[in-house]
Amino acid sequence: MLALPPTAASASVLRSLRSEGVSVSAVTDGIGVLDAVRSGDPALLVLDVELPGPDQSAVLAAVQSEAPNVPVIAVTPRERRSALLGMLRGDRDDYLLRPFAVDELAARIRLRLRLGPPAESSLLRQGELTVDTEFGEVVVDGAPVSLSPTEYALLLALMGAPGEVVAPSKLAREVWSEPASANLVQVYISYLRRKIGPDRIRTVRGEGYILES
Repeated sequence: MLALPPTAASASVLRSLRSEGVSVSAVTDGIGVLDAVRSGDPALLVLDVELPGPDQSAVLAAVQSEAPNVPVIAVTPRERRSALLGMLRGDRDDYLLRPFAVDELAARIRLRLRLGPPAESSLLRQGELTVDTEFGEVVVDGAPVSLSPTEYALLLALMGAPGEVVAPSKLAREVWSEPASANLVQVYISYLRRKIGPDRIRTVRGEGYILES
């Protein structure tokens, strides 16, 4: 569910997300957010903190209390970022600074939905590569690494198939959804290699990619 002010820019975001293959409905004020949550949990909420209606900090707190399994992506201006961070719940929630690119919002939506409810253990390990999905932290050889949302989603897709070759078409579905191309997957594999090490992702010609220990 998308909760943004009723502007032409918001309508454009809604159209663009649908064109990206994201199924989304929209509300335009805080009361609408609470009504929608109380009538049935949405899969995810994108909440603009400057939405008309009640103070959106109170709306966010109510959503977290009444629908604790619903992940929230908060859209905020930079000056409200610090106050917002203390309200976000580990790997359940995320935020975007305004202005934002629609493709980045779409990538973050897919990542939040694919993570699902928190697991008993939030740590994923493969050799000297560790991902803490609760906080979205990646550590390689003892040093933290900063990944973009798409790179992070790609790494999780590879880690989800330990010791297996993952086809570009499967990565495209899990990270971008169709119609992402094999060339786009290859580009982001190269980005990821630069950050986690060139030898950690092996190309199996004609088949796909495998994450090495």
